[in-house]
Amino acid sequence: MPDTSFDGRVAVITGAGSGIGAATARLLSASGADVVVVDVDEDAARGTAADLPGRAIAVTADVSREEDVDRYLEAAVEQFGAVHLHHLNAGIGGSTAAPPDLEVADFDRVMAVNLRGPFLGLRAAFRQYRRQGCGGAIVITSSIAGLRGSHDLLPYQISKHGLLGAVRGAAVYGGPRGVRVNAVAPGLVPTGLASAPAAAQDMRRRGGTVPQRRTGTPEEVADAVAYLLGDAASYVNGAVLSVDGGAAAVSTVRASGGAGAWDPADVDDPVGWSGPVGRRRRARVGSARGYAVAVRGLPDLSPRPATGTGRAAAGSPRRGGWPPGGCAAPVWPSGAPPTGPRPARPVGRAPRRPARAPR
Repeated sequence: MPDTSFDGRVAVITGAGSGIGAATARLLSASGADVVVVDVDEDAARGTAADLPGRAIAVTADVSREEDVDRYLEAAVEQFGAVHLHHLNAGIGGSTAAPPDLEVADFDRVMAVNLRGPFLGLRAAFRQYRRQGCGGAIVITSSIAGLRGSHDLLPYQISKHGLLGAVRGAAVYGGPRGVRVNAVAPGLVPTGLASAPAAAQDMRRRGGTVPQRRTGTPEEVADAVAYLLGDAASYVNGAVLSVDGGAAAVSTVRASGGAGAWDPADVDDPVGWSGPVGRRRRARVGSARGYAVAVRGLPDLSPRPATGTGRAAAGSPRRGGWPPGGCAAPVWPSGAPPTGPRPARPVGRAPRRPARAPR
């Protein structure tokens, strides 16, 4: 197996003032790398750099600003002479409002840090590698949110999905030039994005729903980052490595039928499943064809029995109807909905078209 030492290499790590970035800085420094600690929080960056066992400098920078990205790279080259490794990790969580309630300013702020920042970092890294005339390795921190969907993290998810496109495109460009570009996709890992006590407690509770029945640690993600940056991953390029305890492998499809919804708030005993099961099973409703997910608070979108008129019962949406419970009456071209019975369909086969005359 290749040596995991990073002796003689210089690593730039953004968002390294805390969390995953700080854990990566500690691991690489302990493995021999010189580390450039980049963070928007000056005190946090200095604190991380001061705690590292090897050579390190702290640079305060906003990764969404082009001049700041150029400045932290210039500082790295001025101090250490070259740059070999990049961990583009800085990111923010953003608004958790429902899609109709999102503000454009909130969306733009998340895109600036989570998507524009890594783009600027990628571009600066490639330019530096070109100046040095050698290759390197880049790892970007995406998220399980870049692999799956959730109704309350839309800006964050868009940014993390976008990062995977950046990783793959940059990997195709970098491969022939000796530059590998990969991503890690952490799952439930308590970091600065969940620093509030209530948020951290909620994350630990939800950790009971993943296959390994716990949350991860920044150090476990740092191990994956170090692997992708190191020689052991010399033939790994354009990959997305999930570090989520198996969360991304979980499917909502159940043997009892259909793709069910699962509310982790209803998990009373995530290990033994000894809690009430009534909220977790799929319950038969109304018609012989319809099934509803018996999860508290979810609308029943099952198809309804026919009423004899060919239309759905009052207050009952059609299959896939929007929204649950009905919406405003449609606007008909004539100004009023059609009345009376529907025209009868012709019975039997339609008459054949007359044969064409020979030319």
